[in-house]
Amino acid sequence: MNAKKNPGMYYLQRTLFYLLVVVIAFYLLFPFFWALLTSFKRAGDLFLLPLQFITAPFTLSNYAQVLANPAFQRALLFSLIVAVGAVAVSLLIGSFAAYSLGRFRFRGKATILYIILGVSVFPQIAVLGGLFTVIRAGGVYNNPIGLIFSYLIFTIPFTVWVLTSFVRDIPGELEEAALMDGATPLQTLFRVLFPVMTPALVTTGLLAFINCWNEYLFALTFMSSNRTVPVVIANYSGASQYDQPWGPIMAASIVVTVPLIALVLYFQRNIVSGLTAGAVKG
Repeated sequence: MNAKKNPGMYYLQRTLFYLLVVVIAFYLLFPFFWALLTSFKRAGDLFLLPLQFITAPFTLSNYAQVLANPAFQRALLFSLIVAVGAVAVSLLIGSFAAYSLGRFRFRGKATILYIILGVSVFPQIAVLGGLFTVIRAGGVYNNPIGLIFSYLIFTIPFTVWVLTSFVRDIPGELEEAALMDGATPLQTLFRVLFPVMTPALVTTGLLAFINCWNEYLFALTFMSSNRTVPVVIANYSGASQYDQPWGPIMAASIVVTVPLIALVLYFQRNIVSGLTAGAVKG
């Protein structure tokens, strides 16, 4: 009605809205675009003026140098092992915990949920010293198992909290029908609830994987030689102490970022379903 009475104001609002969208998109995407552009440029091109830098010839030498680096190859392998291991353990433990917290009533359940929430927002640096002592005493220092164990501190609370809210919204009739057919609680969880929980499992698993893949502090502290990707990229050095290899650094960053983007695009439907599950009651 207002748009019909004042079409000028309507078009002005739409123009301002799309202008705001363009500004936000530029602010979010420009750093990634500049990193991608830098990864295809030679070292000497980095000192050119912006317009000359953009129009400079492209080269794949930075990617060839990074992919041929044995330290980077080992880092990719260790990052994959640690991230997949931490996510698998977190989903397994988190599913059992979420099933208990979301389906059963017992004393102290609210307290446990608040403790889980508190642990999930606890700063990593606060537990670094104690966790380092535990890992050294357990004999898993500089071992992917020790790093997986350290990552469970922030992946399990996040997984439990998200999955618990999802389990609460699953209709109880599904579980009752399975129990009536003679299924045990474990069979009900694995054969009935897990297929229904697929969107939430994909969402929490992917977000936990991204956190583990990009984690730097624990990987730097608990691994002396078997470095993960963020640590290797941060310690990337040039031919001399005065050489700052921004091109290879950006190429390595793009190489480790593209798989995450591909995973998000591939599972985008499951992610949207998992994030919006339970948002509407009815």
